[in-house]
Amino acid sequence: MNSPEDAPTERQPAVRELLRKPDFLRLWLVGGFANAMRWLELLASSLFAFEVTGSALAVTGVVAARQLPQLVFGAFAGAVSEAVDRKLIVMLALLVPAAVSTVLATLATIGHLALWHIALGNLVAGTMWATEMSTRRRMVGEAAGPHRIIPAIALDSATGAATRMIGPLLGGFAFEWLGMKGAYTVSALVQFACAFALAGLTHRQITRRLALGRIPADIAEGLRFARTKPLILLVFGVTIVTNAFAFSYQGLVAPLGLAEFHVSPGLVGLLAAAEPLGALLGGALIAAGVLRMDRRLLFAGGSSLFMVMLLVVALSSSYWLALAVLIIGGFGTAGFSNMQTTLMLTEAPIEMRSRLMGIVTVGIGTGPLGVLLAGTIARELGPRGAVFVMASLGLAATLALVVALRRR
Repeated sequence: MNSPEDAPTERQPAVRELLRKPDFLRLWLVGGFANAMRWLELLASSLFAFEVTGSALAVTGVVAARQLPQLVFGAFAGAVSEAVDRKLIVMLALLVPAAVSTVLATLATIGHLALWHIALGNLVAGTMWATEMSTRRRMVGEAAGPHRIIPAIALDSATGAATRMIGPLLGGFAFEWLGMKGAYTVSALVQFACAFALAGLTHRQITRRLALGRIPADIAEGLRFARTKPLILLVFGVTIVTNAFAFSYQGLVAPLGLAEFHVSPGLVGLLAAAEPLGALLGGALIAAGVLRMDRRLLFAGGSSLFMVMLLVVALSSSYWLALAVLIIGGFGTAGFSNMQTTLMLTEAPIEMRSRLMGIVTVGIGTGPLGVLLAGTIARELGPRGAVFVMASLGLAATLALVVALRRR
């Protein structure tokens, strides 16, 4: 049975009402622009790594450096954001990466940019990215209000998909036309502007005293609660599988485009933007109330659809077929990403939301391990073989999870 906020008569005006809320609008726009710059940098750094080394493993290493902090610091960030002002955390998550981008742009300008500079910069910026789920994403739901969580998260997820589409497109063409100095200069300027825009946000948060020594106990308490909720366990499990085995394809986009399909860096950016384009379209349908089904099916089924499409990409010899298939797969990731946050915000008590979303961030942080595994497989089987093996393993693991938790 659908909840009241799912009603189609309320869904469409809900989006218009959300955009009239200044705090929601500010958080939404800042998230959109900042995330676009993150994806711009990720593709630009991938192209740079492949151009310098010609190695798919080197590319996946650079990508992993940006995403690995989510695995290491995600749960910690979630526990901290229960106590520290979340607005301050989001501001730092904009200013620190902007400063890193400025340094890298400067090194590129004077001709001293090396691959290890990129990897280190990705690691530092990625540490701040680890706070996204438990701070800004939670604030989006809070700014929307309890009766508008579903359309708010759907809109934010659709925007996130748009940034994953626009960012790589900008990254590919910026790298081709402006080089690394231009790509990182654009990113730095946009992130500084986002921090300035966020300064006017009004955010009220009930805080408690930050006790660093208690953080492990807080995380353990969240895990104990999750063990009693099969739906939350499903979110954790499918999040790990999807990020480790499906989204790992992102680390192989540059080798696929350049070495397998033999296209330009600009078209590599277009290939990287294909799945997010589908996710944007799917997210828009969810936000408008057009696409409505059981939330668990939308979550796990969306992830499975994406992995099936990756199998087709791996078998395709045509760049344009791979592009079209990834767009279809994006409809699956729309369901997955929307329900990932929505299920946590609706199933978890308010006092545990940041902690549990921090644990979700840890699940997202397994992505770099999958990227590195995919890179290792690519050394033996090539990029196509790596995508095929990873997607096959992901499908099998998702099916096993759904069957096991359904019995509970």
